[in-house]
Amino acid sequence: MNLQPAAVAKYIDHTLLAADASRAQIATLCAEAQQHGFYSVCVNSAQVPYAAQLLEGQAVKVCAVVGFPLGAGLSVAKAFEALQAIEAGAGEIDMVLNIGWLKEGLFDQVREDIARVKQACGATPLKVILETCLLDTAQKTRACEICRDLDVAFVKTSTGFSTGGATLEDVALMRKIVGPTMGVKASGGVRDYNTAVAMIEAGATRLGSSSGIAIVSNTASTSSY
Repeated sequence: MNLQPAAVAKYIDHTLLAADASRAQIATLCAEAQQHGFYSVCVNSAQVPYAAQLLEGQAVKVCAVVGFPLGAGLSVAKAFEALQAIEAGAGEIDMVLNIGWLKEGLFDQVREDIARVKQACGATPLKVILETCLLDTAQKTRACEICRDLDVAFVKTSTGFSTGGATLEDVALMRKIVGPTMGVKASGGVRDYNTAVAMIEAGATRLGSSSGIAIVSNTASTSSY
């Protein structure tokens, strides 16, 4: 794939999910996203109103994480958070599925958890974070099958807050299971241009990263996400 660094910008959700993120940092994130043409900024839901205000009238979307980073909250709480984030200006929602239920084989509960958030999202695209570093191949496969059957917009590898991030193998597996048209988002550890292109070649159609500027300028990143 012959993607120049600047062309990767449209794949990037420019991300700041630190618990201590300040409004000044959110303002910088939004300005960087506009400057470099990133697809969205990805923030915690409490930051959505401010980010949406800063990006009003701009092409850059606001993406909010829900049930983040553990996925272990009540489904009704996740759905409410998603609805409130959308009403505050979020154009996309990234939810963490219930990892414990998935690992225990409680697939009906996992399906219902995702379905409730998807219902709350309405027409707003929903990405479902699997946290692949905590799953075996069968669990990753089943999670992707559930998401595919529910017709969510994306499956996403990772929160970036657990024991590992995206791998090429996981992205390729997810792409294989969900088919050619559904979105696959690689997040966690995508910090440079070569890794970004490799993820896209493996099947990713979106990249979550706080190293977007390093990626599009093909320089080194000091970010941990």
